[in-house]
Amino acid sequence: MPWDAAERTKQVTGARERLPFLSEDQLDERHFAAMEQLRVLYGYPEGMPLAPFFATLAHSPEFFAGYIDLGVAASIRSALPDRVRELAILRTGWLYGAPYLWGEHVKATRGKVFTPDEIERITEGPEAPGWGELDRAVMQAADDLHSDAMISDAVWGVLAQHLDERQLLELPMLVGHYVLTAFLQNSLRSRLTENNPAGLAAR
Repeated sequence: MPWDAAERTKQVTGARERLPFLSEDQLDERHFAAMEQLRVLYGYPEGMPLAPFFATLAHSPEFFAGYIDLGVAASIRSALPDRVRELAILRTGWLYGAPYLWGEHVKATRGKVFTPDEIERITEGPEAPGWGELDRAVMQAADDLHSDAMISDAVWGVLAQHLDERQLLELPMLVGHYVLTAFLQNSLRSRLTENNPAGLAAR
C-alpha cells in the first residue's frame, strides 16, 4: 500500500476531530432508536454514552439512522458466513487505510475468526501463500471493487461455487458499506477507542 501503517494512523487520528460531537441532550427520537440498535448489537449496557464516532454522525439524523440500519443488517442479518464477512471488511479497511475500522475488526476477530498470522496475511492480500480458494476470492473481490468498481468475471465465478445468490448480492453491498465507513472515519478524523489504540498497526 502507499502508506506506512503507523504514519497513516497518525495522519488520520493524530489531529482533532473535524466536527464536534453531539451531546445526548441534542438528540431526538430517531437518534435514540438507532442507538438502541447499536446497544443490542454490541451488547452495550443501558445508559452507556454514544461513542464519539456515532456522536459525530448524529449531526444528520436521517443519515445516522440509515447508516446504523445498514450496519446492523451487515453485522447480524447478513447471510454471509462470519469468516467471509470479516475477511471482506478487514481487507477493505486495509485497502482504504482506515485505522478505526481496521483496528476495531482486528480486535473483534483475532483469536476468534482469524489467527494472528491470518490477520497479518490479510495485509498482504489474496496472493499471499496459505489462503484457501474462497478466502482468496473474497479478498480479490474487495481488491477488484477497490481498483475497478466491479468484481471480475473470474473472481465471481469462484465465489459462485461457494456462495448462494443472496450471499453473492450481499458481498458487494457489505464492502460498499465499509468503504463508506472508511470515508467517514478517515475524513472526520475519528479518534481511536481505548480498546483500539493501535489502528492500522493492530495485528
